[in-house]
Amino acid sequence: MVPSARLLTPNGGAAAGPAPSRREETANGGGPDLAALRPTNRSRGKAQAGKPRKRAPIWNLQAAVFVSVVLNVGLLLQHYVNSTAPSHHHHQEHLQACPMHLDAGVGRNRRGRQEEPQLSMPKAGAPSTGKPAVTPDSVINLDHGDPTMFEEFWRGTGSAAEIVIPGWQTMSYFSDVGNVCWFLEPGLDHEVRRLHRLVGNAAVDGYHVLVGTGSTQLFMAALYALSPRTDSAAGAAPMSVVSTAPYYSSYPAVTDFLQSGLFRWAGDANTFKGDTYIELVCSPNNPDGAIREAVLSSESSIAVHDLAYYWPQYTAITKRADHDIMLFTVSKSTGHAGTRIGWALVKDRDVAKRMTKFIELNTIGVSKDSQLRAAKVLRAVSDAYELPETKEAHRLFDYGRRKMVERWSMLREAAAASGIFSLPEETSGFCNFTKEMAVTNPAFAWLRCDREDVEDCASFLRGHKILTRSGSQFGADPRYVRVSMLDRDDAYDIFVKRLSSLQ
Repeated sequence: MVPSARLLTPNGGAAAGPAPSRREETANGGGPDLAALRPTNRSRGKAQAGKPRKRAPIWNLQAAVFVSVVLNVGLLLQHYVNSTAPSHHHHQEHLQACPMHLDAGVGRNRRGRQEEPQLSMPKAGAPSTGKPAVTPDSVINLDHGDPTMFEEFWRGTGSAAEIVIPGWQTMSYFSDVGNVCWFLEPGLDHEVRRLHRLVGNAAVDGYHVLVGTGSTQLFMAALYALSPRTDSAAGAAPMSVVSTAPYYSSYPAVTDFLQSGLFRWAGDANTFKGDTYIELVCSPNNPDGAIREAVLSSESSIAVHDLAYYWPQYTAITKRADHDIMLFTVSKSTGHAGTRIGWALVKDRDVAKRMTKFIELNTIGVSKDSQLRAAKVLRAVSDAYELPETKEAHRLFDYGRRKMVERWSMLREAAAASGIFSLPEETSGFCNFTKEMAVTNPAFAWLRCDREDVEDCASFLRGHKILTRSGSQFGADPRYVRVSMLDRDDAYDIFVKRLSSLQ
């Protein structure tokens, strides 16, 4: 005799009793049993068993439908009240309301099985950022280089940078097992090389392209790859890591974060004493926008060039960089910081293999979905310049340069109107990409407060609801601050207006 089937409950246990028959499921219409709604009269006994069964009064079914409608309307009203109530506990109230919405969304399919709850999705046009809208009285946060300035441009490009990834695609860890960087998508490799050839800011022939979760992971991979091998340097001191001040504030933080025995932060390259080191060269420099070259040189020295801002919207492209290790990122080239994709151009195969090994051990590769999106974005940038039918308005570097020129002009006017702030002098050069002279318009402003009674510019600006990053975090005087130039127009406009009013 075949044992009766048992139903699994949501918590993994088995419900008592046999599974419902197909006839029972059909009678229930795939939904809850309506037997409880039918009136019963047990006093009639078995004598009436042979008589035709009366149909359930139609008002019972109508009542069931009515009750169901009332419950759903009530739930919707409660959700509306919670979502519009002007309370600072709105988020908690919404979470408390969620279980009711989930229960209301649970049903049974045609075979009587419980379906997953249907969650409401945000509107297609809703922003994915958590940054709130700003008002004239808002705190303006320009501490981070969040490149939301480019949102306006990408909204206007239509489907040029859109991508649909089927459910079966990008499921494997591997992308190209014949490549040193075996998790690099071939499409991204192609578009990276294509864009550099178009702009002329970096050599790609003879280089290995490596992909990372942002350029920060590649920076960490480079430190690992360039440090002495543990099997041949037992007891050796950690490799010193230096950069000319003011240096990017994340360099010391990332270098010493894990307190590695392979490398350690050693500060300003201008004051470093020693022959064995890794020098980090950021050009144009974060935070002051200066064009940098390595300042130290010895047979055992190694330089890593961070060229995240070496793009036509920020500076003139004066030469094709051909350093041993060069780092780039979509965050600052196209504005897609949330995609978390960076790449490195590496000459030496062994160094490239060690950097790849670091990423393999760190994250077992890099998101292939993000790589495909980055490849599509880079393709859209290149197509706009190489395809004749592309509208000029869809050329990223032209748009970016116009915005940066406008913003730097506004900032210099605001600093002059205030009278207590100063900025670095403008520099310019012939741009091989645009074939004309171009003024440098860095992604960050290196702002100094010249008022005698202000020793900490970041604290002074914080008192006026402007958040910046103190110069002390860059190995410099705290009278300097770094100001992001890449926020949305509304935030930037409030910032310059507020800055001009400070005395």
